[in-house]
Amino acid sequence: MAIDTIVVDYGGVLTNPLVETFAAFAGLAGIDAGDLAQAFLTATERHGETPMAALETGAITERQMVDRILAELPEGAGRILADGRSFGELWFRGRRPNEAFLEFLRGLRGDGYRLALLTNNVREWEPLWRAQLPVDELFDVVVDSHREGVRKPDPAIYRILLERLDTTPQHCLFVDDTEENCTAAAELGIRSVRFADTDGAVREISTLLDRPLAMAADAARGELR
Repeated sequence: MAIDTIVVDYGGVLTNPLVETFAAFAGLAGIDAGDLAQAFLTATERHGETPMAALETGAITERQMVDRILAELPEGAGRILADGRSFGELWFRGRRPNEAFLEFLRGLRGDGYRLALLTNNVREWEPLWRAQLPVDELFDVVVDSHREGVRKPDPAIYRILLERLDTTPQHCLFVDDTEENCTAAAELGIRSVRFADTDGAVREISTLLDRPLAMAADAARGELR
């Protein structure tokens, strides 16, 4: 059955890699990156889920997430956050749109493919990420974890997506930078591409769609309008 819908993740696919955003955030917040990573791990052990997972389903607020992280940092670290600076504001200063992949998606849309966005995201950050992306221009459907109360890789959020699209798994191709999210989609019958870099993803998607690679490369470079 032919693929007619491309579903993409947000962070790490439509943006620069998470590791870059994390490092930039740590620097802006005045926190050692190793200490910050350990604080996330310790908070996960203490609360039974990652701070981001709870935030992305709306179970806690951004302020509550920050408090969980601050509690695990060395004394005095993260003072800018303790004093009330927005985590999201600093986070998005290190987040950049992946313009090459966005241009590739524009090419797919121009060829008649439907596009959907399936994102684990945060209520307080919605104005920030939407300001960086041409959401209304590109996507027919947006499914956001904080609105649904469930996040990838839970199968429920993929089923919500399919219902909103009024389609079947066989018609969809899913692109995400996280292996477990791709595996969850594949278990429901949705073909998946693990995004590692733009060039590789463009090649793999183009092959699956039987789309000429030269055309795909031109679109990713912004040469097709």
